[in-house]
Amino acid sequence: MIINFEKYADGLVPTIIQDYQTNKVLMLGFMNAESLQKTQETKKVTFYSRSRNTLWTKGETSGNFLYLKELSVDCDNDTILIKAIPNGAVCHTGEDTCFAEINESDDFLYKLEKIIQLRKLEPSEKSYTSKLLAKGINKVAQKVGEEAVELVIEAKDDNEDLFKNEAADLLYHFLVLLAAKDIDLKSVIEVLKERHGK
Repeated sequence: MIINFEKYADGLVPTIIQDYQTNKVLMLGFMNAESLQKTQETKKVTFYSRSRNTLWTKGETSGNFLYLKELSVDCDNDTILIKAIPNGAVCHTGEDTCFAEINESDDFLYKLEKIIQLRKLEPSEKSYTSKLLAKGINKVAQKVGEEAVELVIEAKDDNEDLFKNEAADLLYHFLVLLAAKDIDLKSVIEVLKERHGK
């Protein structure tokens, strides 16, 4: 990937931040070669602050970091697009985005996936998800297996509520397993789309 930092007199390239899951545009910042390198190394989005003339990692004061998922450059190699997972409000005003939009997906599974990923990135002692992820991949996979068996057992009975609850447990633990494997739901859906097209 080649980025033309020399196109602009100050060496700063416009950088658009987009939510990885909702696709909402979160903010616009500026990067130089050093801030881009730091972003790639730490996986936390770092800009160059024009007002302070220094590197600035989004969230270093508020704790609302932007976790890098994808990075691409436009056709002229002079604008960066970063897809990230935000940990809280992005705008300094407290809004979800700098464009006063609520940053939510219409699909609850993606909302839940985002919460699970944030529990992995920012563990909490009070969170069941964080505790489960901390136990490692074997324990997470075991829980998926247990929930699958429980769903099969409930499928043989006629209690619809119990069946739906077990199905919800399986979906949740499956999303935790994806997070443990650093695989996102979107990529699994892409596999299904490819299969559907055949």
